[in-house]
Amino acid sequence: MKQLMIVACLSTFFIYGNGVKAESNKPFQLNSEVALLIDQTSGDLVYEQFSTQKMYPASITKIITGIIAIEQGNLDDIVTISKEATEVIGTRVYLLEDEEVTLKKLVQGLLINSGNDAGTAIAEHFDGSEEAFAKRMNEFVTEEIGTVNTNFTNPHGLFDEEHYTTALDMARITQYAMKNETFREIVSTKELEWLGEGWETTIYNHHRLLWDYEGTTGVKNGFVSQSGYTLVTSAERDNQEFIAVTLKAPNAKMAYQDTMKLLNYGFENYHTKMLPEDKRFQGEDGEELFLEKDLYFTQLLDESVDYEVNQRNQLEIKGQEDRTIKRVDLKTVDVEPVQTKAEIDLEAAESKGILGRMFDFLVQLFSFK
Repeated sequence: MKQLMIVACLSTFFIYGNGVKAESNKPFQLNSEVALLIDQTSGDLVYEQFSTQKMYPASITKIITGIIAIEQGNLDDIVTISKEATEVIGTRVYLLEDEEVTLKKLVQGLLINSGNDAGTAIAEHFDGSEEAFAKRMNEFVTEEIGTVNTNFTNPHGLFDEEHYTTALDMARITQYAMKNETFREIVSTKELEWLGEGWETTIYNHHRLLWDYEGTTGVKNGFVSQSGYTLVTSAERDNQEFIAVTLKAPNAKMAYQDTMKLLNYGFENYHTKMLPEDKRFQGEDGEELFLEKDLYFTQLLDESVDYEVNQRNQLEIKGQEDRTIKRVDLKTVDVEPVQTKAEIDLEAAESKGILGRMFDFLVQLFSFK
């Protein structure tokens, strides 16, 4: 009979479903209507303010356009710019009709200088139109990232009533994108020489915290009148990395101030902890439980934690005041029992068949003395 061993399945809940919410009492006030702070490594929610409310993202949309171009395209491809791309309104890198530009340069113009024309050119390169590329965007964020309340209609974030997201979804999108080293390199670039047919200049990253906040590693700002000022920021200090999202700030200065408050709060009060995959626990029925892979979670500095296995075979990590920091599903897997020597010999004999057994008999007969 097979024996059973239970191992931890790391389908960790976030704020969806049985997710664990961040603490509600915070020592600061924000001017942004919506805000969120997550741990980049663990994905754990540290702060949230209306983080699942539907909002207009503006140019932070370009985060998903950029990561799709990087992951699904060839950055050395040559893209021929269409008349439609040159006519897109808003911030541009002043592409010219029939100009030939590498896909990588378009992604740089998109993410560093927030070029709407670069976004349209990328969309047309992949799918022929903004509308068709928007379908790709929505499928990607739903299937690959797991967003639940996001719908994109264009690659750049110009206003459309059906173009929306949430702070939580944007944090998830950014967490995914920042795992890609090419994406990280581009969004952390402060300045870049731009040599185009219609524009020769040095472009400067629109994200001001790259200069003004220690440890900032990206990623994107945005504005249209309907969205207010939107900002997504990642920052790293002492191997601790957070992602902050602020939406609908009254002005750019307040968006940056709110973001710095969030990041300061994270760095001053939280740190990431890791449980190794060989960490063992005991279930209520005495089963020996194992983590399937390394588990990361975020806890308060100097906070003691307890590990409990509940009746639903979930590992619960408990912090101060019995708050649940994280839950991890447990599942059972079959483990083959250790065979005895007799069982191994029998299995080997059966596998040889009749001719094999006759050969063994003759060998033994003629070797008998």
